[in-house]
Amino acid sequence: MRPGQRAIAAAAILAVTLASLVPADAAPRRSKKQEEAAPAPASIDKRDRAVAAPGTPFHNRAYWQAAAQCGGIYFKLNTLYAEAAITAKVIKPDPAAYTRLSKEADVASTKATTFFDVSERFLATDRKLAREEAVLTYDAAAHSAGDRLKTVDAALQAAKSCPELYKVCRGAFPQVCNDTTALIN
Repeated sequence: MRPGQRAIAAAAILAVTLASLVPADAAPRRSKKQEEAAPAPASIDKRDRAVAAPGTPFHNRAYWQAAAQCGGIYFKLNTLYAEAAITAKVIKPDPAAYTRLSKEADVASTKATTFFDVSERFLATDRKLAREEAVLTYDAAAHSAGDRLKTVDAALQAAKSCPELYKVCRGAFPQVCNDTTALIN
């Protein structure tokens, strides 16, 4: 090989090596604001019953998705309150704050469970999924809703419309949405 051909061959090998390091489905990353503002994808499954609540962020979304989103928000709220309670117990001892934050974490946990149960019931009824399959189905929606929240205030703000969702569900499907504790914000 001549020296010019060696340089071309080396450049070609380098290009192939670099190209193999970049994933084929690589896409430009979204900014954090775009990710937080992006609405959850609408259900495309015709079996899903849709929320009829104009003026809410859940209008025309599948009940199971909306309930999973609220469950994820309350689950994140539980986590944030629990972390703050641990801080109030161990790092900066404050018994009153610890007690208050622990109670708030318990309430958030109860509400998360209520909304997860609703998601599971809708998936079992509408799609005929077993419990395990239902949990796997709503889990991604719940995680994405909760993971974008970083503070208690942000989680409380996101949870404001959840009691309204439950109220609409209770009116339309009282056999599925049968826990009155979810109506309290």
